[in-house]
Amino acid sequence: MTLYSETPAPTGRDPRPASLVEQAVQRLAANIVAGLYAGTTLPTQDELAREFDVSRTVMREALSMLVSRGMLDVRTKTGTRARPMREWQVINRDVVEWRFLRTPDDAFMRDVIEFRTEIEVRAARLAAERGTPEELVAIRAAFDAFRQYKFGDPEFFEMDEQLHAAILKASHNRFFDQMAPIVRAALGLVAKAERAAPALGDEVIELHRRVVVAIEARDPVAAEATMRALLAHTATDVEYLITQK
Repeated sequence: MTLYSETPAPTGRDPRPASLVEQAVQRLAANIVAGLYAGTTLPTQDELAREFDVSRTVMREALSMLVSRGMLDVRTKTGTRARPMREWQVINRDVVEWRFLRTPDDAFMRDVIEFRTEIEVRAARLAAERGTPEELVAIRAAFDAFRQYKFGDPEFFEMDEQLHAAILKASHNRFFDQMAPIVRAALGLVAKAERAAPALGDEVIELHRRVVVAIEARDPVAAEATMRALLAHTATDVEYLITQK
């Protein structure tokens, strides 16, 4: 499996330096995703603390965080083992980003597209119905920034994420708004597909424009239909990526 590092998704995280616990969590997660502990138990807590040059307390907390995310299984007699990816918590910003550190399996990629279709089509409709004037201005501003970049530029995909996040926010559904990390990770995956086959992305800007215009026109039916068309295009891109693996 190829490491998914060509087009990292923008994280939108707090720019403050990560704590020692956060750093340990990130390193452990990267090791798990890379398969370093596959088929075997993790080193002991003391061994990991020495390897990562942190205190035992820091390492214990880092391991606990990964256990809570469903990534590790701790048993008294058999030690700590990495759990299969299919058992990890999906609705978690960190887990989603870690899951996309390498190209996911075919079923997972299709699951993400189906999830996005269910969430974002409805969110576009609600944004047309509920979005405040200020939120519609933010959606338009995000689109205007998005179309200023050439297809394939890193900023193009970053602005794409911001546009989708603005639509989710304008839906005024707290659950939809919380789905932004999954959308961001999925867009990173699609960016990889579109860079591999730029011809598939010729309609991307026009489809986004139609979504924005429909939301601005307060036309929920058109907003829903155009977002569905956009995500159907996305599904085509992902299927292309799957065939190229």
